[in-house]
Amino acid sequence: MKSKITLVFLAVFLAFSAFSFKPKKEKWVSLFNGKDIKDWTVKIFHHEVGDNYGQTFRVEDGIIKVRYDQYDHFNNRYGHLYYKKPFSYYKLRLEYRFTGIWRKDAPDYTLKNSGVMFHSQDPKTMPKEQDWPISVEMQFLAGLGDGKPRPTGNMCSPGTDVFYNGRIDPRHCINSSSKTYEGDQWVKAELVVLGDSLVSHYINGEKVLEYAQPQIGGGVANGYNPAIKIDGKLLKEGFIALQSEGQEIDFRNIEIQVLPVPKSRKK
Repeated sequence: MKSKITLVFLAVFLAFSAFSFKPKKEKWVSLFNGKDIKDWTVKIFHHEVGDNYGQTFRVEDGIIKVRYDQYDHFNNRYGHLYYKKPFSYYKLRLEYRFTGIWRKDAPDYTLKNSGVMFHSQDPKTMPKEQDWPISVEMQFLAGLGDGKPRPTGNMCSPGTDVFYNGRIDPRHCINSSSKTYEGDQWVKAELVVLGDSLVSHYINGEKVLEYAQPQIGGGVANGYNPAIKIDGKLLKEGFIALQSEGQEIDFRNIEIQVLPVPKSRKK
């Protein structure tokens, strides 16, 4: 009889424990309200902060669209749309798709090429003639229909450096292990950013790249205020921005999950 009571007690305890210690549901917060970009700031090369030249970034059908139909000339007007506040430890997820229209007067490398910047400098610190923000980029690419591999979810580093395979990697861009996505299909991208320690890239739910210690350094970014570019300074936080560089692209379902900062990292 005693053994039966013990077993019943154990079963109840286990059931209660499973209920009590059930992991909390992940809380995702939308950064885009589906109606407008009032929570976002535009910065386009050759233009002042806030000047959305040619309505480059616009909202239609609940989607943020990058368009160039009001441009006479592209003139290297690389643009970025920044969310209103910076983040440090978080997961970011969104969906993107390329349309078939590309500015033929844009540089060749911009064909079916865009991305999302993170740990970026504040757009308000960027002079009118700064081309790229000092930031890290999760680069989005699509296949060119030539049968050659062209992975997406890569890392590019305008004005920054990262540790890859245990050392600072001198390359401006590091390819991911993702497959090639052709056409105008929606692709799901996710970033896991842990302050100035570890960064992971995911495409359609699969980890495709990981690196560490994002920091200011390197080249590519031009026209910045020298006081901002402190090479070697670890990037613990920064702004998130959607990119425009000559290829039309759509973004939707832009969500963030803020993660707790470890006590050892709070200073």
